[in-house]
Amino acid sequence: MREAALDLYGEQGYEATTTAEIAARAGVTERTYFRHFADKREVLFDGEAELRDVMREAIASARDEGPLATVLRAYAAAVPLFVAGRPVAVRRAAIIATSPALAERAHAKSASLTEALVAALRERGIAEPTARLAARAGAAVFERASQAWDGESAAGLEALIARAEVELRALTENRLG
Repeated sequence: MREAALDLYGEQGYEATTTAEIAARAGVTERTYFRHFADKREVLFDGEAELRDVMREAIASARDEGPLATVLRAYAAAVPLFVAGRPVAVRRAAIIATSPALAERAHAKSASLTEALVAALRERGIAEPTARLAARAGAAVFERASQAWDGESAAGLEALIARAEVELRALTENRLG
């Protein structure tokens, strides 16, 4: 269903596409579509629960490190998901860029992931303000890395995450101008 939606959104635009068209293209009924997705936006965000679960588990099982290092380990644990999802993510980003409603949903999903990471850090005994700062800083590091990533390899993304972390640490030590 996701492929059908991506194809239709690409062909005729998000706004012009109906759930009935997506279901028909996917070879299912509209009722089946709605068993899987609440609306036509959600089909673009399939997989978010798996990402959240992988990252929460990585935080829960992390050894004693600082909060930021723990969050970055969670992003590293999710690298295989990012690699596997890269082709869809590229297509999805192009579609999201065409719709304020989709951009808003993407922002809400990102905020939801941040909240899940904050909760996982809190479960490790990290104070809420520190947990929130670490989750947001980790997201910024990942965003910096993913924007530079060519999408080719897990090792490439992991190296970019490490490089972005070094850059962040240099910023906090006032070594960059």
